[in-house]
Amino acid sequence: MGSRDTNGKPARQNGLFQSRSRTPPRHPPMVPLASLLAYELKNEIVENPLLRCGLALQPRKGEDFALVKTDCQRIPGDGSSTFAVFGIFDGHNGSAAAIHTKENLLNDVMSALNPHLKRDDWLAALPRALVAGFVKTDKEFQAKEQTSGTTVTFVVIDGWTITVACVGDSRCVLDSQGVVTDLTVDHRLDCNEEERDRVRAAGGEVGRLNIVGGAEIGPLRVWPGGLCLSRSIGDTDVGEFIVPVPHVKQIKLSSQGGRLIIASDGVWDALDSEKAAKCCRGLSQPEVAAKHIVKETLRTRGLRDDTTCLVVDLLPPSNVEPPPPVIKKKSTIYRMFHWKQKQTPPPQPTYDGIPVMEELFEEGSAMLSERLGYEASINGGNGMFLCAICQCDIEANDGISVHAGAFFSGKSRPLDGPFLCVSCKWKQDAMEGKQPSRGGVAG
Repeated sequence: MGSRDTNGKPARQNGLFQSRSRTPPRHPPMVPLASLLAYELKNEIVENPLLRCGLALQPRKGEDFALVKTDCQRIPGDGSSTFAVFGIFDGHNGSAAAIHTKENLLNDVMSALNPHLKRDDWLAALPRALVAGFVKTDKEFQAKEQTSGTTVTFVVIDGWTITVACVGDSRCVLDSQGVVTDLTVDHRLDCNEEERDRVRAAGGEVGRLNIVGGAEIGPLRVWPGGLCLSRSIGDTDVGEFIVPVPHVKQIKLSSQGGRLIIASDGVWDALDSEKAAKCCRGLSQPEVAAKHIVKETLRTRGLRDDTTCLVVDLLPPSNVEPPPPVIKKKSTIYRMFHWKQKQTPPPQPTYDGIPVMEELFEEGSAMLSERLGYEASINGGNGMFLCAICQCDIEANDGISVHAGAFFSGKSRPLDGPFLCVSCKWKQDAMEGKQPSRGGVAG
């Protein structure tokens, strides 16, 4: 049989625990098993992280916007339900879409969530609510018949759980324990073959800009419109196959903490994820770190675009050192008579094998039928159904299933929820190439 710990449970062979043997090892002293058990127990009921954030930006066209909101509440008035939201909105062809999204996206996401859900259920429902919120924000902006668009990287932090939703080419990067991880996917046509195939299947044309003589220059673009991205909010003039359906990733971060770098493409066109993370390591203040990333961006590439960077640190409460005390300078004579040799503090134990994060959810499909599931949303107050996107009341016989396709299609499930109102169903069909696109959406 394998070795057992002090509670009679099998001891782990890798990670935090070492197998127990009768002869103690002769290499440097190890952390006692009892301490490791206490460490694991402590992390089962771990305190929420301390959040510190810093913002730096260098405008050129004035189309980048950032959102920092650390006092959101799942249950209004309940301080224990607090969560934080951070966002980067990189506009193009004007700033209207970026401003509208910054002002409305959070409310649109929250409207798709039941405020009475317990925390774990709320977090499990959040990815679907983000999809509904992004599409609703896009639909409402397109009803204004303005032609600007925006990329969005939207980060929700609740305890140690981080949920990131994105459209476009802004990016969120996690740097934890020396490991750099992209939490977003770039929706640039140049680097995303799957998105090129989807746009073509939905009726769009993908190609480079043609100049005199038939030569092609520049990045791949969607025609009509000439957009380099396959997903965004807004962009009414480009076509509905440029979708607002976000890639969503949800993780649980190790209680060792980490740093998030959320930035517009002004940063990522100059620095890759690894370089951006490494260039600000050792800078404990997130605002200083954000400024340093922007400075390194300008040094590498110059100011060619709006450059915006948010740095968010998630710190273990027990590891946060209090600010150093103010020490009055002593006279030379005082120091001569009160000199004491400094003692080197004992080294602190390190715990190898602790995972950086646990992945809870990831999905990037542009199909609403795959992103909204099979549950019908019912308003308990009057028994009517709610549209899964705009949350308006719809009669059961008026709602159209998000899974409804062609009548003879084997994949069509017209009786399964969730249900959409007529205008939201039209938008779904247009995004998926099931009907001709048009400028604007019916309200």
